[in-house]
Amino acid sequence: MSGPNAHTAGEALAGPLPAARYAALRTLRSERSGILDDALVLRFDGPASSTGEDLVEFQCHGGRAVVDAILDALRRVDGLRVAEPGEFTRRAFENGRIDLTEAEGLADLIEAETESQRKAALVMAEGGLKRMVEQWQEKLLQLSASAEAAIDYAEEDDVGLDPTLSAECRALAGELGAWLERPRAEPLKDGIRVVVAGSPNVGKSSLINAIAGKERAIVTDIPGTTRDHIEVPIALGGIPILLTDTAGLRESDELVERIGIDRARALVEGADVLLWLGDPEEAPPHPRLVRVHSRADLPDRSASPAGSLPVSSSTGLGLARLMEQISRLAASILPGEDAVALNRRQATHIEEACGSLQAAAATEDFVLAAEGIRAARSAFDRLTGRAGVEDVLDALFGRFCLGK
Repeated sequence: MSGPNAHTAGEALAGPLPAARYAALRTLRSERSGILDDALVLRFDGPASSTGEDLVEFQCHGGRAVVDAILDALRRVDGLRVAEPGEFTRRAFENGRIDLTEAEGLADLIEAETESQRKAALVMAEGGLKRMVEQWQEKLLQLSASAEAAIDYAEEDDVGLDPTLSAECRALAGELGAWLERPRAEPLKDGIRVVVAGSPNVGKSSLINAIAGKERAIVTDIPGTTRDHIEVPIALGGIPILLTDTAGLRESDELVERIGIDRARALVEGADVLLWLGDPEEAPPHPRLVRVHSRADLPDRSASPAGSLPVSSSTGLGLARLMEQISRLAASILPGEDAVALNRRQATHIEEACGSLQAAAATEDFVLAAEGIRAARSAFDRLTGRAGVEDVLDALFGRFCLGK
């Protein structure tokens, strides 16, 4: 329970509350149902709480009947209502306990399904980006002070534009630019797209099924069986992978198959990792290309071409090596462990700040330099949620579970 009436409501069920930030065993009671449960009760006083408000926490037994009885008793206390999705975190944000980047990290942590997603979200939720932004904002304040001083005393002989101002703006813009070059968060959230491509009937669908460990793609001896791409989400070594089966690449007069082939070519171009089955000489250029010699268990395919990995979907030959290679290539385009990974919104505002600082560094006009620095500060305010983010708040906190 969070809010100005939280302590009063807590006393209505548990009697006298323990000292702030201490846990105590209390018997929870209601006038309607009598004894509800024996629970640990914790009291927090605002603003030193997770929401910035007075807060009471009940750690009760987890049976559905117990929880329902306690919730029913709380609903009958005047001034209490059920929290909206994400409302506790939103109150923490609005009361200055966390900034918007930490709230985004917490939302990602709740939705994390792989180990790499969990680690990246935890870094953000624990203030990894926030601490960096605070350093940038401190530098911007110093730059603003220098620029404003130059404007106020421009006609004084002993005070003018700091000769190092342009250099410092350029240096900070360079630092922001380096951050924009770092691996982003989207591949972590959406999965590394591993596209399996090649000519018809070379074992693409069989390979998808073997890697996924289940039959997700239809397998037949008829060329052109796969008409459209099939996506199979998996995790390899804690990394989210989106396996994509594609139509066999060939010339076709059949309309539906031709559409599937066109989509397959587009997917090949957009692949993060490309597994090529078929003639190695026909493999398209790709920075993360793996040539796979499929059906290597067959007598007439026992010798694999140079540079190709022999694999058999039926016997498992080479599958472990293939998955290890996929994991290695996928990890190469993901942020390092414990590294801060920017999402699209965060990168946009950092890019705005970078551009404004570059403009400030390029001008000799005092006023224009000060305006560029001010614009950079505004971009960081939008990044942290201090200003101009009302349109994203409802969407963000709506992702949270009830109350969280």
